[in-house]
Amino acid sequence: MQAENGATDLVRMVNIQKHYGKVESLKNVNLTIGRNEIVGLIGDNGAGKSTLIKVMTGVEAPTAGQLFIKGKEVEAGGHSVRQAQDFRIETVYQDKSLGEKQPLWRNFFVGRPITNRFGFIDVKAEKRIAEQIMKSTIGFRSRGISVDSTVGKLSGGERQGVAIGRAMHFDSDLIILDEPTVALAIKEVRRVLDFIQSIKAGGRSCIYIEHTLANVHEVADRLIVLDRGEIALDTPKSALSLSELTEFLLSLHRVRH
Repeated sequence: MQAENGATDLVRMVNIQKHYGKVESLKNVNLTIGRNEIVGLIGDNGAGKSTLIKVMTGVEAPTAGQLFIKGKEVEAGGHSVRQAQDFRIETVYQDKSLGEKQPLWRNFFVGRPITNRFGFIDVKAEKRIAEQIMKSTIGFRSRGISVDSTVGKLSGGERQGVAIGRAMHFDSDLIILDEPTVALAIKEVRRVLDFIQSIKAGGRSCIYIEHTLANVHEVADRLIVLDRGEIALDTPKSALSLSELTEFLLSLHRVRH
C-alpha cells in the first residue's frame, strides 16, 4: 500500500470479522473503496450493512482483521468517530443529523462553528457560506427557502441535500449515505439521486446504502451485495443489468429458503 498522500484506496478492509457473542455479523470481509467512485451497498435487513459501516467509521471495533484508511492501518480499538472525521469520512444518517428547529445556517456548522479572532461565532460568515453551499454545491433554489429557514420547513429530499452539502463543504473524501430515500416521494427521490451524483462530480466518493435496486443501479459505479455477513457480490455496475442484479438477489433468497 502506498503512503497516505498517494494511497490508491480511501478504505481497505482485510478479513474483517465482527462477532456479538456467538452471532457473526461480519465474516472475513475484504473490500476496498476507491477514490471518486459511488459504491452501492445492498443487502437485506440483518445482512451486516450497518455493522460494516460502524466498523469503517469507528463506532464499533472489529473482532478480527485489518482496516486501512488512506493507506494507514488503523489500530484495533483505536479507531473512533472523531478519527474517521479527521480522515474526512462523514456519515449522513436518515433524518437524524439535523436540528428541526434550527435555521439552515446553524445546521451547516453545528459542532464546527466559524469563529472570529475573539472566539465568538461569526454569524455573518456562517450565513454567507451556508448560502454559497445551498446555491452552488447542492443547487438549492426553492422558493421561500433561505439560510434563515428552519429545517422543519424542508421536505425530506431537501433535508438530505442539506446534510450532503454540509459533508461536502467539510471536504469529506468519503460520504456514507444510509438509505437517504426512505419514505420520500418520487420527485424527492430524484433530487437525492442528483445530490449523490454531485458528490462524484465534486471528486469525492460515496457509499450509498439502499433497498430500492433501481435507484442504486442508476447512480452507482460499483455494486456490493452483503449476505449474512459475507460479500456475495462485488462488481462494476456495467457488468450487471438491473434485471440481472434483481435475479442475483432472488437467487440468494432461494438458496436461503
